[in-house]
Amino acid sequence: MQHLYSNVLWHQILFALFCIITLAQLFYYFKFFRLLAFYKPAEKEKSQQHPVSVIICARDEASKLAINLPGALVQKYPSTHEVIVVNHNSQDDTRYLLDELKKTFKELNIVNLTHEALGIPGKKYPLSIGIKESKYEVVLLTDADCVPASEFWMEKMQAGFTDGIKVVLGYGAYNKKPGLLNKLIRFETFHTALQYLSYALGGDPYMGVGRNLSYKKELFFSNKGFSSINHLAGGDDDLFINKVSDGSNTNIVIDPEAFTISEAKKTFREWVRQKSRHYNAGKYYKPRTKFLLGAYSLTHFLFYPLLILSLLLFSWQISLAIFAIRLIVQGIIFSKAMGKLNEKDLFPWWWLLDIWMFFYYIIFMPALWKKPRTTWN
Repeated sequence: MQHLYSNVLWHQILFALFCIITLAQLFYYFKFFRLLAFYKPAEKEKSQQHPVSVIICARDEASKLAINLPGALVQKYPSTHEVIVVNHNSQDDTRYLLDELKKTFKELNIVNLTHEALGIPGKKYPLSIGIKESKYEVVLLTDADCVPASEFWMEKMQAGFTDGIKVVLGYGAYNKKPGLLNKLIRFETFHTALQYLSYALGGDPYMGVGRNLSYKKELFFSNKGFSSINHLAGGDDDLFINKVSDGSNTNIVIDPEAFTISEAKKTFREWVRQKSRHYNAGKYYKPRTKFLLGAYSLTHFLFYPLLILSLLLFSWQISLAIFAIRLIVQGIIFSKAMGKLNEKDLFPWWWLLDIWMFFYYIIFMPALWKKPRTTWN
């Protein structure tokens, strides 16, 4: 009798945990993610065109620059602008390619670095030099493997700098290609953007992506650039933004013409290596950010195991009803948010991709303590 009572008690505890986890998940969807799903940018009282310095760092990426750099050079932006390419000790044909492009595009400025910065891994050193060499207050960052989604990328991103705004977060998408890996990468990219863009709208900005990010030059130097994170391999986008952004100085731009597009990794191993390097920086986030992200990931990770246990050990009808509530809320918000970020083709698979996230957390959990690679390309 005692054994039976104990089993019933454990079943009730597991079901209670399932309810708590579901409520926590719904909290994130209603508190944060709905903000991006139903986001409508405020009407502008006046148009503005700030002078802009686009900065691209490259190391041995001549083939990528040949394909993507013209997209930044042919922007339809009538105001003053420049495109700076920091050639960081490349051993391929990058210098010759840039010299040829310079003959056609006068707004292209080339910074050739022929040495390394000891003790500063990653691309923070060349990026710092690019910002220092830039002529204008608004700096717009992207990568050598990215191409603007339209000729109005520069115009749309700089338009995010309304009164008091010093940081503008954009979306860096991946090319849509056939295959499961492409869908997994793009869903993870969408899922990450759903978080950092929603948190920014909710007054808790914590990161941007170097593929599409803009901020004021004054903000960079007043915070001593990357000095506090120079010893880390990454962090030039997320840790810097985590330090300098707040609810009053940060804006987002999610106009599809303001996206950048890049090619997704071709193999699962390459993708794991790329993401592991990015996740290693998370341990240095602000305590509030770590709590918000950690609580969401933990409840997301536990949701499906507890659902299965509740279906098997408690009332399957009640458990299924609770699951349905979360499924409907999630489906509505995913549909709206995917539409905002031009990822609508992923929606028919969203419920399977959400289940995949359970395994995703297992695969990438070691990245939280594993020492990252120090190279940046």
